[in-house]
Amino acid sequence: MKIQTPCYFTRRLLNAPWEAAGTGYPLHMTHHRSAAPTAPKRSHVLAWGLWDWGSSAFNAIMTTFVFTVWLTSSQFGDTAHSSQLLSWGLGLSGVALAVLAPILGQRSDAAGRRKTWLVVNTLAVVALCAACAFVRPGPQYLLLGIALISAATLFFEFASVNYNAMLSDVSTPATAGRVSGFGWSLGYIGGIAALVVVLFGFIKPVLGLPVPTDDGWPFRITALFSAAWFLLFALPLFLSVPETAPEGPAAAQPTIAESYRILWRRLVSLWRTDRHAILFLGASAIYRDGLAAVFSLGGIIAAGTFGFEQADVIVFAIAGNVVAALGAVAGGLLDDRLGPKRVIVGSLAGLVAAAVGILLLGTGTHHLGGFEWTSTTTFWVCGLFLCLFVGPALPAAHGPRGARVRVLRPVRNVRPCRELPGAGPLRPVHRHRRAADPRGHRHRAGPRRRPGRAPAGAPAGGPRAGRARGGCALAG
Repeated sequence: MKIQTPCYFTRRLLNAPWEAAGTGYPLHMTHHRSAAPTAPKRSHVLAWGLWDWGSSAFNAIMTTFVFTVWLTSSQFGDTAHSSQLLSWGLGLSGVALAVLAPILGQRSDAAGRRKTWLVVNTLAVVALCAACAFVRPGPQYLLLGIALISAATLFFEFASVNYNAMLSDVSTPATAGRVSGFGWSLGYIGGIAALVVVLFGFIKPVLGLPVPTDDGWPFRITALFSAAWFLLFALPLFLSVPETAPEGPAAAQPTIAESYRILWRRLVSLWRTDRHAILFLGASAIYRDGLAAVFSLGGIIAAGTFGFEQADVIVFAIAGNVVAALGAVAGGLLDDRLGPKRVIVGSLAGLVAAAVGILLLGTGTHHLGGFEWTSTTTFWVCGLFLCLFVGPALPAAHGPRGARVRVLRPVRNVRPCRELPGAGPLRPVHRHRRAADPRGHRHRAGPRRRPGRAPAGAPAGGPRAGRARGGCALAG
């Protein structure tokens, strides 16, 4: 299941909160592009999407439905204690991610090293996944397994930040939505394919593979398979997609301390000029963190609370990915008709209804007329209902034409802008007549006036005209 953490969206909004003038792109998609960018190669689009295909093995197998379920089983001691330690480990990685991801993303954009850091972080995830093969059944190996999974999760989210930022390198304003949806679809399909291989190749082997069944080898080999799967499908992006051009000269690269000051100034600026952006960031962080928690512990809840066997968990995971993919397709169609905000709100309402259903029905058995409703039925029905609404909830705010762009309104009451390290010159977003004042700042000239309507002695486009309504945007 594909869950996008809020750090990516925070970083994109804080790095590029407004539309770049004259391009139709959000700011982060305008670095060194003209107003009419050339279409990227199809091979680059395919290579970009295949990374998502490969990364689905880490999401679906390692963190949600297979390895963490085994790590919190009775083979590692008390299941409640194991689950608690895993939650703490993933929580600490989330805190580190929230602190570091916006700054690391900002610096990689300024230096033109998105692909470089994507490669570094992907290889770190692959190495940590492969190292999980050293985890053996037994309480003495529990902390090692949790540490490896938590570190791999942190590096995976770092990689995802740069991967999503590379959307601007493989798309144009007219194709960005389709390319983004292409990546999401490959991610879902790749997750299904990887889970099928794990189920019938290692957990319930029917493919004739020589898999040892003792000492936890089915799960340890699954970790090696996930690492190999991710690396194999990430190679096309590593080898074919060119590096991103830097946003500015190397001398403009801010220090780490300055990066945090820039981050704070942009937060303050957003709060003063467009509080809807801050509200969007807060809401996005809350509901995405909630979804991340549900799916990080979804397999554990299925096995530990509802009594699912490991093979049953994987079967549910396959079905859940299929339902989520269908929901994403339906959500995309509704997004075009209704807009992303309504899609997100409706999806969240469906998610809450599914969660409340699981909470109220619980693990008991209920008799409805002549039908017996078991805890297994509860988890399957409510769980798939939840997956159906996860599909449209995330892509609706993922692409450049999604909610995060539409929520932002033109900036009002902005004082003359200063240039920031690592960013291009600041100039007005509104495509109206502009006038320069003696200090060299450019302001909106204000609305057109009919002849004779201007106040006596007031020029139609003086330096103070439009000061109350002019906006600015970072132009790369």
